[in-house]
Amino acid sequence: MTYGGKLARAAGWSRRSVVAALSMAAAGGCAARRSPDTISLWAMSYEGDYSPMLMPAFTRATGIPVEVQTLPWTAAHEKLLTAQAGDSLPDVFMLPDGWVGEFAMIGAIAPVTDTALLTGLFPGVSAANGPNGRPHAVPWSVAPQVQYYRRDLLERAGYAAPPEDWDSWRRMGQRLKARAPDDYAFLMLLNWWDTLFTFAGQTGARPLRERDTRGNFRDPRFRDALAFYVSLYRERLAPPALSTEVQDPVAAFAQGYFAVYPYGPTLTLDLHRRAAEIPAALWSTARMPGPEGPGRVSGIAASLCVSARSRRPAAAWALVRHLTSPASELTYQRLIGTLPARAAAWDTPQLRQPALAAFAEQMRHPTREPMIVEWERIRIEVQLIAERVVRGQLGIDAALAAMDERVDRLLAKRRALVEAGQLT
Repeated sequence: MTYGGKLARAAGWSRRSVVAALSMAAAGGCAARRSPDTISLWAMSYEGDYSPMLMPAFTRATGIPVEVQTLPWTAAHEKLLTAQAGDSLPDVFMLPDGWVGEFAMIGAIAPVTDTALLTGLFPGVSAANGPNGRPHAVPWSVAPQVQYYRRDLLERAGYAAPPEDWDSWRRMGQRLKARAPDDYAFLMLLNWWDTLFTFAGQTGARPLRERDTRGNFRDPRFRDALAFYVSLYRERLAPPALSTEVQDPVAAFAQGYFAVYPYGPTLTLDLHRRAAEIPAALWSTARMPGPEGPGRVSGIAASLCVSARSRRPAAAWALVRHLTSPASELTYQRLIGTLPARAAAWDTPQLRQPALAAFAEQMRHPTREPMIVEWERIRIEVQLIAERVVRGQLGIDAALAAMDERVDRLLAKRRALVEAGQLT
């Protein structure tokens, strides 16, 4: 069974119901090739995999068939740009918020004119804008990072819950390590940038400057975040491991290999599904610690956009309304774990489970990240340099200088466009 299939089963879908839903979507796809009334949707990852399950209801209500295509994240940006150049973009497509400005600038997406699509959002969630300041995307799903922790392991070390400030959090890690020297307090996978940028967001550091055209990683606040992050590895409170080296973090968490795991909301589904390994009473969630207490944290946010060249814009916007409705967002939450952008969805019993309370609180305090397409690449490059510091190959100050230098090179084209007045 695929991972997606496991998630579907955890959400209450049987294998037969999943196959039936996908078969209906496939039938709709066949109809799409025969009918000029069909509209198309492209989405990445699980959002794309599970979108077909929401299409039968939309088609029944509107009479509009929908053809869905899933894009791999690694190829999505290039495929979307190629489709724009070839006038073959789908009617509706998913974009991470950092890409919205670029696609608005090249005229690929239409501005949002129906203000109802942007009302009723969860506090802290906002629409991504184009270069002209107008909203060009409708928020769809949010995935901030919190910390999952083992209640029993923390209680044995004298803690009812994780401390909220960095120094106390590290002391907790030291006590956990002293009790179990062969295990670790924290798991922060070295090839994932999430935790480092979470710590940086907690300090208020601004990673870019000069209208997002140059690196700002020598900011003392980012330096503090990097120094704290590195110290957790140097004190052996976290293993210097890549995701390829910890292939089943849930099993490791269940076995007590580590007590705290910073991660997004999709892990909640996996933990519930594997309750035989780690009962729900043994774990909980809390906001990530900050220098003096919890602060702002970045969240992976995805939105829906309508192609500026859609032949059926009214139908396309109707699909956006359907997919971003509280009912559809709650279905996605059951299936894949990402959190709704609509406040009304959070008023339901489904989202009142204690494990989601930390996410709700964190979503109220988001970090405003640079809305530029280079941002994803920048985080990856910065994390590669941070890994060298953890492994003792580079000092902190040299690493910060290298981050600024590498990011300045990545932003050279953007800087030239801004200086020429071609990009605001």
